[in-house]
Amino acid sequence: MKETDIDAIVRALKRTVRQWNPTAVGQVAAESRDPFRILISCLLSLRTKDAVTGGASARLFRRADTPATILALREATIARLIYPVGFYRTKAKVIRGVCRTLIAEYSGRVPDDLDELLKFKGVGRKTANLVVSIGYGKPGICVDTHVHRISNRWGYVKTRTPEETEQALRRKLPRRHWIVFNDLLVSFGQNICKPISPFCSRCPVERYCAKVGVTKHR
Repeated sequence: MKETDIDAIVRALKRTVRQWNPTAVGQVAAESRDPFRILISCLLSLRTKDAVTGGASARLFRRADTPATILALREATIARLIYPVGFYRTKAKVIRGVCRTLIAEYSGRVPDDLDELLKFKGVGRKTANLVVSIGYGKPGICVDTHVHRISNRWGYVKTRTPEETEQALRRKLPRRHWIVFNDLLVSFGQNICKPISPFCSRCPVERYCAKVGVTKHR
């Protein structure tokens, strides 16, 4: 694909993803632009399907939705509320730790700076970028397995890891697309551009795709 194709690709994906339910974190953001809720939902979403993440977020937030109220819960209670997300016991511990740090060092407010967010134990670049971009509307590129896979499959970047992909996209992707890029590619990757045997026959951007690494498609 040519670098100039990216505008047409983003436009096509925006039209296409309307037919699917938003991602779990996207749904939380649509209901409330609260950076804290977005942060916690991001932590819950790691290695977990959207339907499970959505249910876990809803159960937890019905019980507690601020750093102070969550910290008032026992770790076992949080684990029970968020089950069956992946690694739910570990995530319960991480969530309490994040809440403790927010109260002790940030007056209970989620920072809007990437470097500050990365200081939190359990918060990686994917989560930090998502909080900054969706929670605060600041330019950030959240790279998960879908963004990494699809950007390389298109031939838009040539990288080996999500971290390399983030840096490549920061250099190449027009800034106006940064905030929406993750949400678009996650939905697209879940429904059409699958890891194995993607649905190229119904792909709205197939004409632009180099199909790097694709050996079989439908």
